[in-house]
Amino acid sequence: MENTLNPLKSFSIQPLLENEKLMLLPLKETDFEALYKVASDPKIWEQHPNKDRWKKDVFRTFFDGAMQSKGAFKIIDKATNELMGSTRFYGYEEQESKLFIGYTFYGTAYWGKGINPAVKQMMMDYIFQFVSKVQFQIGATNLRSQIAIGRLGAVKTAEEEVTYFGEGPKLNFVYEISR
Repeated sequence: MENTLNPLKSFSIQPLLENEKLMLLPLKETDFEALYKVASDPKIWEQHPNKDRWKKDVFRTFFDGAMQSKGAFKIIDKATNELMGSTRFYGYEEQESKLFIGYTFYGTAYWGKGINPAVKQMMMDYIFQFVSKVQFQIGATNLRSQIAIGRLGAVKTAEEEVTYFGEGPKLNFVYEISR
């Protein structure tokens, strides 16, 4: 991936990112069981397009898509070294200077603690060195994520059918933040 905004910096879709409280580390195949332990709570998936991701076989498909994206992260609490959830960069479009952030989920113990804004800000601080737009595809019924992304300043720009890896198409809203 060529860096058109800052040619002196090398662009990685899966860098090591951290702040004082969190680390985003590249997701590895060996992380499946630990991440599934977090993801196995049906409450996490209530508003997501695929509400069955808490089932191991369905989550396996989700995880395989994360691995194939080569942009997926596990989110670690630095104070406890606990696995909190996962997110990813995907869909880089060099001509439009944009990248997507998404497929994010957290264990319910981490909801309402400012983790999501901190993770998204860390990701945007990094990626805005290389692209001018970040987009988010959010399920049409996922009000929790729509509200959260709006709080970060994202604006809804489109509605589209999205076919998730190994799943059928679902209506998503596209939100955008520009640098």
